[in-house]
Amino acid sequence: MAVTLTQQAANHIDRYLQRRGKGVGLRLGVRTTGCSGMAYKLEYVDAPDPADEVFESHGVKVFVDPKSLSYIDGTELDYAREGLNEGFKFRNPNEKATCGCGESFTV
Repeated sequence: MAVTLTQQAANHIDRYLQRRGKGVGLRLGVRTTGCSGMAYKLEYVDAPDPADEVFESHGVKVFVDPKSLSYIDGTELDYAREGLNEGFKFRNPNEKATCGCGESFTV
């Protein structure tokens, strides 16, 4: 089981953590919402939860709670700029469908 980051995502997270002046990594999880059922949630981690699974990619730690791991196992998190838009992109092999607005997915 693994969650990975592209080099671009790791660079963005590392820069943000340095600007914040605190934090040990990024927490990736899922929540129930949206028209397709689930949505990704991201937050910076200042204090890890002992139950978290921890993955390290390009020197950045990614924390995943045990309940979310089965939905996002194998996911690669990328960070991209496309025109005026920029943000994280999720490459999740478990996704079966996404909603039209791109905010939620189903497995």
